[in-house]
Amino acid sequence: MSNESHDDKWTQGPEVPPDTSGGSADSSPASADGSDDAETLRERQRLAQLAMMDRWMDGVLKEQRRSRRWKLFFRFLFAVLILASLALAGYGVFMAQQPEGPAGPHLGLVEVDGVIDAESPANARRIIDGVERAWENDDAEAVVLHIDSPGGSPVQAQRIYQEIMRLREKGDKPIIAVIEDIGASGGYYIAAAADEIVASPSSLVGSIGVIYSSFGLDEAIEQLGIERRVFTAGENKAFLDPFSELDENQRVFWQDVLETTHEQFIEAVERGRGDRLADNDDLFSGLIWTGEQGLELGLVDELGSLDSLARERLEEPQWRNYTPSLDPFDRLARRFGQVAAEWLGVPRTDSPIRYQAE
Repeated sequence: MSNESHDDKWTQGPEVPPDTSGGSADSSPASADGSDDAETLRERQRLAQLAMMDRWMDGVLKEQRRSRRWKLFFRFLFAVLILASLALAGYGVFMAQQPEGPAGPHLGLVEVDGVIDAESPANARRIIDGVERAWENDDAEAVVLHIDSPGGSPVQAQRIYQEIMRLREKGDKPIIAVIEDIGASGGYYIAAAADEIVASPSSLVGSIGVIYSSFGLDEAIEQLGIERRVFTAGENKAFLDPFSELDENQRVFWQDVLETTHEQFIEAVERGRGDRLADNDDLFSGLIWTGEQGLELGLVDELGSLDSLARERLEEPQWRNYTPSLDPFDRLARRFGQVAAEWLGVPRTDSPIRYQAE
């Protein structure tokens, strides 16, 4: 059998050392490990980039969600403000139609409080509306003008006066003016239209006159080296400009305007008060009187108050306020407009002539 093995051609030949094939086998794993390390590094880099991208996307999404939340918040706030404004306006309109006070026989009260002006609460439209509502209510035993005003715009006072005189001539119910602290100038102009005037002994009444006040600053700007530039078409267009010199003809003209307006005031008081007025040269001089003095001069019919009047005319003294309520939103808008106009230097459009106590 050993002979057969020696004769086998597959087993004949030189022997190969064991370490020769082993060295060749060891080089293949080393090469594979190096390839694996590079691939692992690339994979880690790719995973790091993906992780960074995920963090960036997460941050963007969070910022977008935060931005959407703020947008929703401001939209909600804006909607609440709009709804609140509409609710206030609706409430003001609703309340304007609802008289304040008890039912049954009562005095129909209309407040004339503060300066009489188109832009103030004591404006002609509001007061006339209140007077008409009180006049039309059968439970109102009398219409009472509750006056606490130093006067104001001649036009607004004339409008109220004319409406009161129109109703007074119908004679369906009495119209009574009750003066609180002051009923002067335009305030008294309105009171003169009433059937009767009641005032406290210390109330201030009268001041039947007209006023215009300004400053002459033409010499002041000349001393300061300031040149006034005014362009007009019409030689008298800017005669009330305080920085321009007022010549004698312009002074006479403007005084005539004041005198004409004063005559209108006097005629209105004489028409309203009639022969109750005393014969006194100072009556229409612009002086202001106490209620007690006014009683002697015929400017007042009775000394008293709203409370005493209610007790005198009703078994159960009570009154109802017919003055239209002010719309809070409209009042705020008007006030904002006035402030903005003052800041921007926009001139006021009301008359410079005033039935107003100074």
